[in-house]
Amino acid sequence: MKKDILLVDGYNIIGAWQELSKLKLVSLAEARDRLIERMAEYKAHTGWRVIVLFDAHLMRGTEKKNWKHNVEVVFTRENETADERIEKLVSELSGRRVQIHVATSDLTEQWVIFAQGALRKSARELEIEMNEIDKLITKKVKEIQEERPFSKIQLSDEVAEIFEKWRRGMK
Repeated sequence: MKKDILLVDGYNIIGAWQELSKLKLVSLAEARDRLIERMAEYKAHTGWRVIVLFDAHLMRGTEKKNWKHNVEVVFTRENETADERIEKLVSELSGRRVQIHVATSDLTEQWVIFAQGALRKSARELEIEMNEIDKLITKKVKEIQEERPFSKIQLSDEVAEIFEKWRRGMK
């Protein structure tokens, strides 16, 4: 069975998705966090390994990796673009039992990773897929809420949503 990995060009997706590009005008950090939350939902639904990469080529220092909402987050090292790091990861992670998908709308990057055997997913395709996942999650939550036994303790929709996020490994 093949293992799927999704590499996400973070700033490219932020610039392409309407929700995130608007949020970026208010706070770039909030737009990054929202993208990571969305990718956590993607990971929870698909079971794929998800790595979100952000350019740090204008910042000093070494590459920074961390986990947020069960998603790997990478800020590239000084003088390295996310595109360059994605190309390296495609090469490093490729194997007979691994299928790599790269989410970016950068056409040059799409051709480079395609030549290395990875599959491309445009920002628009990923956004459409995320909207479908949202619909499925909403439907599933509604089914669970309708099926759950009557409780003497009434939970508000807000508290139920918090519990659902905890269940999916998000904070």
